[in-house]
Amino acid sequence: MPSASSNYQQENQTPLYRDKNLLIIFAVSLITFLVLASVPPAFPKIIQALNVPPQKIGLLISVFSLPSLVLGPVVGVLADRFGRKKILVPSLVLFGIAGTACAFARDFNVLLFFCFLQGIGGASLHSLTIALISDLYSGTRRTTAIGYNTSIINASTATYSIIGGALAILGWHYPFFLSLAAIPVALLVWFGLKNPEPATEEPPKVDWFYALKILKNPQLAGLFIASTAQFMLLYGAFRTYLPLLIANSFKSSSFVIGLILASIPVAIAIAASQVGRLARRFPETTLIRASFVFYAVALLSVPFVSNLWSLLIQTVMFGIGFGICSPIILSLVAARASKEYLATVISVNGAFCNLGRIIGPMLMGVAFGIGGISGVFYAGAAIAIATLLIFKYFRSCFCA
Repeated sequence: MPSASSNYQQENQTPLYRDKNLLIIFAVSLITFLVLASVPPAFPKIIQALNVPPQKIGLLISVFSLPSLVLGPVVGVLADRFGRKKILVPSLVLFGIAGTACAFARDFNVLLFFCFLQGIGGASLHSLTIALISDLYSGTRRTTAIGYNTSIINASTATYSIIGGALAILGWHYPFFLSLAAIPVALLVWFGLKNPEPATEEPPKVDWFYALKILKNPQLAGLFIASTAQFMLLYGAFRTYLPLLIANSFKSSSFVIGLILASIPVAIAIAASQVGRLARRFPETTLIRASFVFYAVALLSVPFVSNLWSLLIQTVMFGIGFGICSPIILSLVAARASKEYLATVISVNGAFCNLGRIIGPMLMGVAFGIGGISGVFYAGAAIAIATLLIFKYFRSCFCA
């Protein structure tokens, strides 16, 4: 008997850009990375205002991402068991309330606590948007929708970087007020989203150990490693320590920092919008490996930049690689998951992305302590090259 999801996919042939449900999913995606984009331009000011050692500023990203590492697979299981909206709506509300509370913190430890609470709210957002897209679409249509979603995320991330940089001129805490936007989006999801949910009469059995079992799949394991590595590089090197390099080496304002950081998601959005075409011309694993070559070259060359605006070459190069790699990984993960455990598998991938966000800033903090700001980017290049070699091994599993 066809599932509700397959019936919807057969019936729903509305052009993607006119699909009301996809537009609502886009609204959730606009919230997902709001804090991670708007706050980093304020890092230099937070260091000064709250007397934070530079090696510890990355804890803001790590603490925000930690709940996703622990709760991500659990949230996926609950979403498969009870439905997407029952998990998504409370998550958005908590995200908005805790994020606003961050703006009133005047001690770094208190700020970390509220960031942790906000991270609990944000733990499900990205994974469930991908699960919803996979519920509603299949095949090339799904890959295209994920590519559009990635473009939306990164277009908004660019905007948030600029807005966050501008608000930080007024005070380090102002970017956190943007979190309030999650509340109306929660209402929009609850009253407007029409998606296939698990049948309430006989919901699927919960297998709490399924998230661990799927790690034995070599194809998924290779994709999870690539996900972890690219988020380590994005949030460890570029989002945490590039603002410090710009502020200290070029004596630039938080607004300029926001402009430079905005170039990364702009490049990601443009590249992601073309990923469907690229996937029809080149093997998907080849595109993933090419992305890590882009990462390595971009990171290696950052320490040699002597002009502020020349940094745009490195940020755009990194963004192109990320815009190609990220949606392909998501599509491959979704294609290898059964419908019964779709949200669980996608949430596990999300947990690995957040593992990268947690480890990246801390590892780059160690690199900063050893080799200064240049050491951060050399360490990042080494991670990119190592991941390229590791993924080359797992690539053979896709051909088996």
